[in-house]
Amino acid sequence: MSINAARLREFFHFHPVAWGVIIGTFLSRTGFFMTIPFLGIYLGKVKGIDPATIGAILAVSFFVGTLSSFFGGLSDRLGRYPVMIGSMAVWSLAFAGFALADATWLFFVLSAINGLCRSIFEPAARALLTDVTPPERRANAFHARYFAINIGGAIGPLVGLKLGAGGSASFLPFLASSAISAFYVAVIVCFMLTYRQQLREKMTTIPIRQMVKTVFTDKVFRYLLLGNVFVTGAYSHLDTTLSQYIGNDRVETYSFLFIVNTLSVLVFQFPLAKLMKRFSSLTSLKAGCLLFGIGLFGFGVFDNMVLLAFSMVLFTIGEILCFVIGDVLIGEIAPEHLRGAYYGASGFAFIGQSGGAWLGGILLNAFGFGQGPVIFGVLMLLTFLAFPFFHRGQHLWEKRQGKEACPAQPIAAE
Repeated sequence: MSINAARLREFFHFHPVAWGVIIGTFLSRTGFFMTIPFLGIYLGKVKGIDPATIGAILAVSFFVGTLSSFFGGLSDRLGRYPVMIGSMAVWSLAFAGFALADATWLFFVLSAINGLCRSIFEPAARALLTDVTPPERRANAFHARYFAINIGGAIGPLVGLKLGAGGSASFLPFLASSAISAFYVAVIVCFMLTYRQQLREKMTTIPIRQMVKTVFTDKVFRYLLLGNVFVTGAYSHLDTTLSQYIGNDRVETYSFLFIVNTLSVLVFQFPLAKLMKRFSSLTSLKAGCLLFGIGLFGFGVFDNMVLLAFSMVLFTIGEILCFVIGDVLIGEIAPEHLRGAYYGASGFAFIGQSGGAWLGGILLNAFGFGQGPVIFGVLMLLTFLAFPFFHRGQHLWEKRQGKEACPAQPIAAE
C-alpha cells in the first residue's frame, strides 16, 4: 500500500503553477459544461429564438474559435499570465451576458466571444503547463489535465441541471459559470504575483506574421497538424454520426455508450500514461489513430451491447492517446519562445471536427441507417488517413533530433 502511495505521489509531483492550471481546468470545464450543452435549449425555450437561428448562433462559436486559433500565440509576446487573465475575465463577462441578454444579435456576439476566449485561453494554459513542467513529467501533467477535463465534463451537466438548465431558470447556470470563471481569474492573479519572479517568462518580440510563418514552415508540426485533422474528424462522430445512427432507435444504448466512454477515460488514462512512456510520442499517436478507426468500425458492425461497449473502450483509448500525447508532442516540437503560437495553431485541426460531422450526415443520408458497416467502414478508412502523416512526421522528428544530438555535423536544410 505504501509503495503504491509513493508511486502516486511521484506521478502527481508537479509545480504549484501546474496544479493551478490543472485544477483551474477542472473549474473552467465544469462551468463550461454547466451551460454550453444547454445553450440551444435555453435560446429556444427561454428566449424564443427559432431553430435555424439557434444553429447559426452555435456555429459562430466554432467558426470564430477555429479562425482565431493562432491568437493563442499572443501569450508568447504578452506573457502567459496576462493573456490567461484577460481572456478568462472576458469569458466570465460572456457567460453573464448569456444570462442577461435579450436581443438575438447579442447572442451572436456572445457566442463569437465564447469561441474567441476559448481559442486564446486554452493554448496559453497548455503552454504555461509545459513551461513549468520538466520534459520527463509532461506526459503525467497532461494526463492529469485531461482527467480534470473529463471530470468537469461529467460533473458540469449534472450541476447545470440541478441549477435549472433547460428550464425557466436556465439563466442561473450562466451566472454560476460566470462566477466560477471570475474565481479562476483571481486564482491566476495569485499565482502570477507569487511565482512570476521565480518563473521569468521568455517573451518573444517576433512579429505575429513571422510567428505564423515559423510555425507553418515547421514540417514536423505541419504533418502532425494534418494528421490531427483526421483524428478530430474521427472524434466528432461520437456526438454527431453515432448519436444519429444509434440514437435513432436505441437512445438507451447511446446513453450507455456515453457512460462507457467516461468510465474508460477514468480507468485507462493513468495506466496508459505509464505504458506509453516506453514509446515515442508519435508512435503513441499512430497507435491511437488505429484504435480510433477500429472502434468506429465496431459501432457500425455490432448490435450486441457488450461488443459495442468493447468498441467504445477501443475508441476511448484512441482518444486518450491522440489528444493527451498530441499535447505533449507539441510541447516537445515547439521552441520555448513560441509554445503559445504552436498550441494556438494546433486548433486549426478542429476543421476536421466540423468536416467529420458534415460527412457523417452525408453518409447516413446516402446509405441509410441500415448500412452501418459501410458508413462506419468509410469513416474508419478516413481516420486511417492520419497514419501516413504521423509516420512522415515521426521520420522528420527523429531526423531533427539526430541532428540536434550531433551539432558538429553539417546540417542540410529540410
